[in-house]
Amino acid sequence: MLALLLWGLFLLATPLHAWSTVARVDAAPDGNRPPASAGHTYLLVGSDGREDLSADERRELGTGSAEGRRTDTIILVHVPSGAGKAALVSVPRDSYLPIPGQGENKVNAAFAIGGPELLVETLEQASGLRIDGYAEIGFGGFAGVVDSLGGVDICVPRDMKDDKAHIDLEEGCQTLDGPDSLGYVRARYSDPKGDIGRAERQRQFLGAVMKQAATPSTVLLPWRWWGFTHAASSAVAVGEETGPTDSARLLLALRGVSSEETLSLVVPIADVNATTSAGSSVLWNDQQAAGLFTMLREGTPLDTPPPGTEGLPG
Repeated sequence: MLALLLWGLFLLATPLHAWSTVARVDAAPDGNRPPASAGHTYLLVGSDGREDLSADERRELGTGSAEGRRTDTIILVHVPSGAGKAALVSVPRDSYLPIPGQGENKVNAAFAIGGPELLVETLEQASGLRIDGYAEIGFGGFAGVVDSLGGVDICVPRDMKDDKAHIDLEEGCQTLDGPDSLGYVRARYSDPKGDIGRAERQRQFLGAVMKQAATPSTVLLPWRWWGFTHAASSAVAVGEETGPTDSARLLLALRGVSSEETLSLVVPIADVNATTSAGSSVLWNDQQAAGLFTMLREGTPLDTPPPGTEGLPG
């Protein structure tokens, strides 16, 4: 009985200790913001910053050596307060949007120019959704989380050879290690659907990571449970206003992707290759996007994907 009690305390104390070590960033913009919505909306960002990677790590992960920080992954995670499913809504990084104080540009530029605060402000302005929390993970951190789990099981949809993403994967279900996982979620030049296909794989992989994290092989092995929680805490940065309850909601929504309890969506798109002042850009389908965001704001239950949210325009 005592051993069981101690084990339960360990399971609980480990993620709490890990949470206490998480880095914090300013992500809440100043000025007028949208009112609170029905439910909670979080912004999940994958940053391609390489500052914390050694030369050997850059070679192993195939990240290149570009300076600065951009966002390879932008996902709005909405958790309803009532009925309906949670939803992961990918925002293509080349989405052409008004950036406050900067004119119109690709949404990726908001993060490069003004960091999390400007990216949050840009997406709040575009969607009308209040963003209640923020989480960011970088290149090396992502690979470390995967390796702490002993790899992640994923079904690769097709043969994928992508020199830019540093991968050569065969079609089929397999266990990917950290570097191959990073390449899998970064690859877009080898995907016939480009950035839209990459966004689909990112949502798929996040769900697979959380599914693996909840398996007995992770939770019941003390060294793996400690390793996973602390690899995750060292890999991410969260907004100053993002608390443990927000983190729990976010993680549960991600876990639901694998079981289809969470919807996996993309912002409705009108054109994936529009000519703009920022070069080739993604244009949203304004009517369908407004419909999606209205449903999320007002708490309309989502049980199936709304129109236009499943991928490329027809």
